[in-house]
Order: sequence, then C-alpha cells, then structure tokens
Amino acid sequence: MPFNLDKFVASPSVEELDSLKKSEIVKVAKHYGIEFQPLMRKDEIKRYVLEYLVDESVLPSTVLETAITVPTDNTFELKRLEIEMNKEIRLKEMEREREKEEREMQMQREKEEREERERREEKAREHEFRLKQLELGVIKGSDPKIGLDTGGLDISKHVKFVPKFQEDNVEKFFNHFEKLGEQLKWPRDKWSILIQSNFTGKAQEVYSALSIEDSMDYDKVKKAILQAYELVPEAYRQKFRKYRKADTQTYVEFAYQKERHFDRWCASKKVSTFDTLRQLMLVEEFKRCVNDDIKTHLEENKADNLKEVANLADHYALTHKFSKMGRTQNKNRFRRPNKKYGNSSGTTGNSGSQSGSISPTNSGKNNQIQVVKRTTRSAQTKLPLKT
Repeated sequence: MPFNLDKFVASPSVEELDSLKKSEIVKVAKHYGIEFQPLMRKDEIKRYVLEYLVDESVLPSTVLETAITVPTDNTFELKRLEIEMNKEIRLKEMEREREKEEREMQMQREKEEREERERREEKAREHEFRLKQLELGVIKGSDPKIGLDTGGLDISKHVKFVPKFQEDNVEKFFNHFEKLGEQLKWPRDKWSILIQSNFTGKAQEVYSALSIEDSMDYDKVKKAILQAYELVPEAYRQKFRKYRKADTQTYVEFAYQKERHFDRWCASKKVSTFDTLRQLMLVEEFKRCVNDDIKTHLEENKADNLKEVANLADHYALTHKFSKMGRTQNKNRFRRPNKKYGNSSGTTGNSGSQSGSISPTNSGKNNQIQVVKRTTRSAQTKLPLKT
C-alpha cells in the first residue's frame, strides 16, 4: 500500500513510523521542517522525527526510550558489518597492490635480462666484426702503417686449432698455444689475432681495453692478461721455491717443471745477463735474512739492486729506532715514583734507635742488605736488624 503523508500527519504513530522506508521518513521530516543531513542513516532521521513529535506533545515521551533500545543492536551490527566490509576491501586492495608490484618487478627483471642479452650479443657482434677486420687487414681509424697483412695465412681455418681458454689455468693456456704456434709454424705477428678469438671473462675485458696497436702485439696481450690474473714475479718466485716432486712424477719431469718455473721467474724479472741474475739471487737471500717488518717494507718498494735494498733496510730500521726511543722517553716522563725509595729521610731500627737523613740510594742498599740477612737467619732466631 503506498505511503500517504497526509494520513500519517493526521494520526502519527510509532508503529507506522517504524514501517516506513528511509525515503518516506525523509518526506515526513521535510513536512515538519526538521533539519537533517541527507547522508544520515534511516534510524537517525527517524529519531529526529520522534523527538520533534514528542516536543510537540503529539507522542508521549516513552516512545523515545523504546526508539533508543530497539535500534541499538541493529546499529552495532551495521557498524560491525561495515568494518568487516572495509577490512575486506582493504585486503583486496593490498592484494592488488602486491600483484602489481610483482608484475612490475617481473617486468624489470625481464627488461634487465633483455638488456644484458642485447649487450652480450652486441659485444659478440663487435668481436666478430673486429676479427673480420683483422683478417682483412683493414681497421678503420687506425694508422695505415699498422694495417695487418695476413701473409697468406687463412685465419678462419687456423682459429679452430686454438685451445680453449681456461681462467683457472691461464699460464697453461698460453704455453699450449705457443707450442701449437711453433708446431704449426704460425707467424708470430699473427698470434694475437688467433688467440683473442677464444678469450672469455676477464681476459676478454682486458683485451678489449687495449689499444689497437697493443692488441696486435702478442707479448703485450699476454703480459696484460697475466697481470690481470695476478701472475706477477712474486707468484712465479713462490712457485719456483715451493714446487715439490709429486709421487706420480719422474725426476726428469720434476726437473723440467722446476726449470720452467725458474725461467718464468727470471723472465718476469727481465733477467737476461749474469749480473741481473746475480742481483736477483742476492736480493732474495738478503730478504730471507731480515725480519718480517723490513722484508715487507722491501717488498712494497720493489727494489731489484742489493745496494738499494740495503739502503732501504737501513733507513727503515733507523726511522723505527728513533720512533721507539721517542715512545720510551714519553713513557718514562710520566712514570710515577717508586714509593719504596720516594722518602728522603726516615728512621731505622727499633724504637730506641737514632733517626737521621738517609739518601734514596743508601736507603735502597740498606733495605736490600736487610732482606738478605732475613733470608739467611734461622726461622726460630729473631734478632733486631741493625742498620
């Protein structure tokens, strides 16, 4: 049955008001001129209408008590439902945000992987292009004098014989390559072109950083890569000194390897004459005979001449000697006086003995004599000490 506003105004009642919808209660409130907010809930607007009707003595005041107790549970229930709904909404929003972040992270990872793959491919293309240029003897932007003449050597056919590069055994790789180069009679000025085709990791980075002129010099390429892998003279020296015969080796094999380690050490130190070899042996023996501090100092300065090494050692020892003396003097300056010898006068003996002035030196001497006398006397004999 449709709501009749005139009928309700003519005979208002709580029962009929409870049965009305929010839109109908709004009409009643507007009819009576009651002020309210459009966003208010139905129960709140209805309460305003009841309060107005009670104030106008249209309804008894008891209806307000009934109106308060009845909708209270519904209000809390609605509030609880609202909180739960907001919680679910928030959880869904958080889930969507998390999924969005995961998608963004995945896209970022894919982007980085794609860029890294493109960099590797670009580097490989540049490497291949450079190899082709070297094969053809044409290097753009370089000095025409250093254009490469392959001399009839087909690089593409010989590259396949180059051994595989091993970062954990760089020295072995170079030895193997040099043997192949000599056996196959490759021109030495073409070795750098052949060997660079198999570089990987740090060796490839070092080779790429070299200038065009240096990259065509095999000895410079080898030196740069060995330095990158820390195969320095000290490492060769230690290999020579610490190398021991293995159970599976013959003495001929052991002697051969020992000789190779020595040759590599000498080559790394550029030993080419008897005098340089003599200095190498003398300097090493000198370092073996000094303490660790001086040895470390000499290693840091990398002197190769015995006289220079000796001067460095003397300078280091003299400097640290004065440094130690300075620390000792500062320590003695702030040392507290000994209480045993600190008084300039005192009494000795028993209560009947005379008192007099005693120097700190004599006092210390007398006390030492007394200690000796006490230790030599018998434990049962107790005689007064005389000064």
